[in-house]
Amino acid sequence: MIYNVALIGYGYWGPKLGRNFYNSSKFRIKKIVDLSNNNLLKAKKDFSNISTSKNYKNIGKDCDLVVIATTTQSHFTLALYFLKRGFNVLVEKPLCLKLSQVKILEKISKKNKCKIFVDYPFIFSGSIKFIKKIIESDKYGKLIRVESYREQAPIRKDVNVIWDLAVHDISILYYLLKQTPKKVSSTKLKMKKNKMQDSAQIHLTYPNQMEVFIKTSWISPEKIRLMKFKFEKAEIICDENEPIYKIKQFIKSKNSNKYKLLIPELDLNEPLSNLVKYIYKNFKNKNNIFDNLNKKITQTLEKI
Repeated sequence: MIYNVALIGYGYWGPKLGRNFYNSSKFRIKKIVDLSNNNLLKAKKDFSNISTSKNYKNIGKDCDLVVIATTTQSHFTLALYFLKRGFNVLVEKPLCLKLSQVKILEKISKKNKCKIFVDYPFIFSGSIKFIKKIIESDKYGKLIRVESYREQAPIRKDVNVIWDLAVHDISILYYLLKQTPKKVSSTKLKMKKNKMQDSAQIHLTYPNQMEVFIKTSWISPEKIRLMKFKFEKAEIICDENEPIYKIKQFIKSKNSNKYKLLIPELDLNEPLSNLVKYIYKNFKNKNNIFDNLNKKITQTLEKI
């Protein structure tokens, strides 16, 4: 069976989502909605046999999934509109800016038996899935500390850097640990004359005393997507900017300060491609990893 997709928003992130659905043999892009004539012209050039519109209310019941890649402030209103009408939705991260809104959407989703998916891309990356297996196997002992450095991205006017970039770290951490932090502190800054806070440093403490430090900023001369996982017996460095060798494992020597370097084989498929595959499979399953994930992530982001 091939599922029909409607995509709302064809600015920065919409084309990336559209490309991955277009490349899947399980989905067909039926309609693209955007307020910009230039964006709609680009959509028609990128994809054949699609219809376009400036009005999301023109999306018909022949669509099985509505993909929302619009400004964050509009996510709740759009998702609510389509869930009330029985559509499945995929929303660009974050789902909403308030926990109360997430709860409303999930209540309606459950009532109308439709699904909510959210584009937290890194939980579908091969590198993060590899680290999850390491944590669950207890191969290198207790996880002691995580450090994350996520810098350089387009400057947003609708949300600050925490809701735009740190949401990646919060989603990764909950996916890996299935816990929320017991203690949260942060420093948010405006390094330039932006409407929103463009830089932040975040400290999280988890129930097992595991510490997390996150540095995130839109303002940087270099794009950085680096995470360090410090275990009792090893340290794993995850660099999502690396095309192939995204994971480096440094294994501690028992009798010295020396380390042994291991580079594992990983699933190098694009995370968005893995997300599309997950959505297709999940249409046939009852369990959805997003059912609890959205509430926990939003709850933590609100505290930060």
